[in-house]
Amino acid sequence: MSKAQAQDSDNQATPAGRPVVLQVLPALTTGGVERGTVQIAAAITAAGGTALVASSGGPLAHELRRAGATHLDLPLASKNPVTMRRNTDRLVDIIRAHGVEIVHARSRAPAWSAHAAARRTGVPFVTTFHGTYNAGNALKRRYNSVMLRGDRVIAISEFIAEHIETNYEIDPARLRIINRGVDLRIFDPARVTAARLIQMAERLKLPDGVPVVLMPGRLTRWKGQAVLIEALAQLGPRGQRPEVCAVILGSDQGRKGYRSELEQLVRARDLEDVVWFADHVDDMPAAMMCADVVVSASTDPEAFGRVLVEAGAMGRPVIASDHGGAQNTVIPDATGWLTPPGDAAALADAIRTAIALSPDARERMAGRAMAYVRENFSLEDMCRKTLAVYRELIGETAVAEHAA
Repeated sequence: MSKAQAQDSDNQATPAGRPVVLQVLPALTTGGVERGTVQIAAAITAAGGTALVASSGGPLAHELRRAGATHLDLPLASKNPVTMRRNTDRLVDIIRAHGVEIVHARSRAPAWSAHAAARRTGVPFVTTFHGTYNAGNALKRRYNSVMLRGDRVIAISEFIAEHIETNYEIDPARLRIINRGVDLRIFDPARVTAARLIQMAERLKLPDGVPVVLMPGRLTRWKGQAVLIEALAQLGPRGQRPEVCAVILGSDQGRKGYRSELEQLVRARDLEDVVWFADHVDDMPAAMMCADVVVSASTDPEAFGRVLVEAGAMGRPVIASDHGGAQNTVIPDATGWLTPPGDAAALADAIRTAIALSPDARERMAGRAMAYVRENFSLEDMCRKTLAVYRELIGETAVAEHAA
């Protein structure tokens, strides 16, 4: 799919206005979908609009309220047909009570209720396609199809847009590519103080003067932590491999068995002096500034790959699996390297190249990475384009009502 076909909605005339937008999702936990919901809610309120979010709640509800949005507690995580029908009635009441002008669904189960409520009230319906979704049988494809029923369908990357067009039928005029964005006020090397770097180095127990390989992400098999461990083993045996330390940074989220497998693999490959694990940290910009290279070794395609963009914003070279969203966010040999998914030997070669970069080459790569992120993946750009989609639909509705 070309960018011209994506029809950037910023280029279309949109009426002025302060939209009343209802976003729906299962819960406000700590994932990318949830974080994006809060960011768009903040953008709506900053533009003078009214941001409503319906979900079953969660840790990010507090951030949502701090952004000036209203949270409405509904059991939208449920896939029970009776509950979903009741959610439709509840959403209809919310739409009418608050004068909602746009309903925006971000997940399949709540999207079915939201779609029915939007159609019953005549309000424009928007969906965001956040992943490839399992479509192994007709029932699954039917379940997924609600995400294509928006008056506008937002794909979070070119990869997802291509996936939609390859696997589903959709009018290209309804499809918009709006890349996920990184907050450049937070992910800015100039704002990371020496004190923060020292504190993070101590938190991660980093040895002085040793190149650091950082792999952020929750501990789950498809994220490829085992591939990184095998790649580090291929750098050579103890005493012969280049000096390096690798930090696998992320919560196991209760996956104790998988974490134990990884720890056993580290011991089996004689890498106890190279690899260690750290739970989630609050200051990810400082963690990335401590790294010489940031790795994403996902064995399944990432829909977007937020970690790669955040690392680029911090001027850090990246190594990623050559599939999915990484193909849109990494410029090979310019901002980082792409290696075949699951190929530990190729990943080892890329790590060797990354840690051997000269200071001048590293500085040039950092400059290219930061410029690429600023141009294509800023939070400001994501919010501006999403609000433009809302205004576009509100304008179309107003024209249709006037004509009627």
